[in-house]
Amino acid sequence: MTAPKTADAPYESPRIFGPEYRTASLGILLVVTLIAFEGMSVSTVMPAVSADLDALDLYGVSFSAFLIAGLLANVVAGLWSDRRGHAWPFLLGVGLFTVGMVMAGAAGSKELFIVARAVQGLGGGAVVVAIYVMIARVYVPATRPRIFAALSAAWVLPALIGPGLTGIIAETVGWRWVFYGIVPLVVPALVMLLPALRVGGPMPAPSSGPRSRPLAMTLAATATACGGGVLLYGVGRLHEAPISGGIATAAGVALLAAGLPRLLPPRALRFGRGLPTTVMMRGVLASAFFGVNAFIPLLLTEVHGFSIAEAGIALTLGAIGWTTGSYLQTRGSYDRPLLVRIGAVAITVGILTTLLTLVPGVSGWITVPAWVIAGFGMGVGVTSVNVTAMRQSPDAEQGANSAALQVVDTLGSAVTIGFGGVLVNLIGHDDIATGYTMIVVLMASIGLFGVIVARRMKDIP
Repeated sequence: MTAPKTADAPYESPRIFGPEYRTASLGILLVVTLIAFEGMSVSTVMPAVSADLDALDLYGVSFSAFLIAGLLANVVAGLWSDRRGHAWPFLLGVGLFTVGMVMAGAAGSKELFIVARAVQGLGGGAVVVAIYVMIARVYVPATRPRIFAALSAAWVLPALIGPGLTGIIAETVGWRWVFYGIVPLVVPALVMLLPALRVGGPMPAPSSGPRSRPLAMTLAATATACGGGVLLYGVGRLHEAPISGGIATAAGVALLAAGLPRLLPPRALRFGRGLPTTVMMRGVLASAFFGVNAFIPLLLTEVHGFSIAEAGIALTLGAIGWTTGSYLQTRGSYDRPLLVRIGAVAITVGILTTLLTLVPGVSGWITVPAWVIAGFGMGVGVTSVNVTAMRQSPDAEQGANSAALQVVDTLGSAVTIGFGGVLVNLIGHDDIATGYTMIVVLMASIGLFGVIVARRMKDIP
């Protein structure tokens, strides 16, 4: 017979796969895995889509459509979650994501495919924010680092098998089944998550702050989403049409200036102490990491003669480093701002280490350990940012702050990738080494900035 626990027995927090949370955790991870698989697969399948729909311009537009729609959905889902709970934003998001997958598979023209990508973005953006709110309201604080680490791990399997499996599906039964094949897997995820959608206790009193006004927030989200799209368009045209590209870039910046501050906690853009800096650190880490991540395949294929498959290995192992960092931060009670600083240091070191590929006689495979280090920094840093943001958020603002995390992450990485592309185009594809060096210097500077400001995540005493 098991001895009864005494009052002095140490408290053991529930396990995320224990009886209390098992179905919710499995359902969340399955949904995130499906979204991750779609994200990893689209890049691989786009050549086949473009050829079939006779649209070589699908690449940029399809990703922009997903981005812009996702930004808008982030904010609307966050506002809805704060006012009415996370259940309906989640269900609607899953529904839209599923409809978008069916539409993409059935698309007979590039216009319909772009619309499908926008619908997928609306669904995916709403789902991610609703999941963050669900974690804050369903899981006790001690278990949140573990479930956020599990979310990071959910990206590993798609990163490992997504591109290869997508290629096999596209070559055997056709690219459309890459999208159709995900749809049936949504049903078991919803079945497992239904109990969690009904849990969370009474709704907190509605916030009366500036981010609680539906019309103002919707307008701000629209301005931010449009601003992001216009900015990316303008930046992409700077090397071909400096005047029109410059006008579009300026218009995008103006729209972002009008909308973005309203979507973030007060003083966020000034890196105010506590929650404002915590939210902004998500964008800082993502900007530095993805601003280089996007150009590693270009570096390896153009400078070292790697095949596309070989170049992808470095990015895949980076995902493993990310998961390792996320797991290790669950092994104890840590100073979260310190972990974020450590993560920023690791990202910066990893970024700078990739420059060794430009040293004569050094193999391009040096990017593998470099990107494992950078991925480790993201795993430690991003997960700690998420945990800290949920702890610092008032109950009535968990949705708004979850949306803010997604907005700065998406915008930050999209803008740095866009500017990196401009640098490569301005310098020329005949001198990839110089362009890549400039990108690394810029992104490492952002990483070092993160090391400095991360200490401001601590609440005001």
